[in-house]
Amino acid sequence: MTKQVENKAEQSRWTEKESLELISKMIRETQENTARYAAYPLLIWGYLTLTIALVIWGVLTTHKEMYAIQWLWFALPAIAWPLTLYFSRKDRRQKGTRNYIDRMIGYIWMVLGGVGFPVSFLGIVMQGALNTYALITLLMGIGVTLSGCVSRFRPLIISGILGMLLSLALYFVQGTNSLLLFAATFAGMMIIPGHMMDKQRRELC
Repeated sequence: MTKQVENKAEQSRWTEKESLELISKMIRETQENTARYAAYPLLIWGYLTLTIALVIWGVLTTHKEMYAIQWLWFALPAIAWPLTLYFSRKDRRQKGTRNYIDRMIGYIWMVLGGVGFPVSFLGIVMQGALNTYALITLLMGIGVTLSGCVSRFRPLIISGILGMLLSLALYFVQGTNSLLLFAATFAGMMIIPGHMMDKQRRELC
């Protein structure tokens, strides 16, 4: 009788140990998948936004009459979307399917991207009457903050909140200098946390 009780207790301990190991494994896989799928879009969109903003700033600084250079912004989704899809699919084939958190982050950016595109178009057509840089920064700041909340990645939450706060500063910065603040905001809001998430991904792999 005593041996049966001891065997049951030992089995119970092993069951608890296996459960804890399974939970730990699921948490590690979730962190790895989240870092893997979130880092690439942040870096792709962040670096392209930074590059295009600096190119437009350089052109407008030397040729103020060339407002049409603003249409260069539409190269951003034309380049960034295919790159994002390519790396996401490539990584998915190597590491497995996306989890619920990955899908949630994808839906967040799908909605915000759908809002940001017409806002950008109206801003260019209205030739500065609409403060496009401030509005886009606000939208992207919301997206980064929500992505950080869903993935529980604190640097992403902090950078997103800072991005939203800096979007207000863009209402007070005039002329081509607003492009420099816009570029710097995206560097801090997407590029820096993107590299942090990529580093986390490499450590987890």
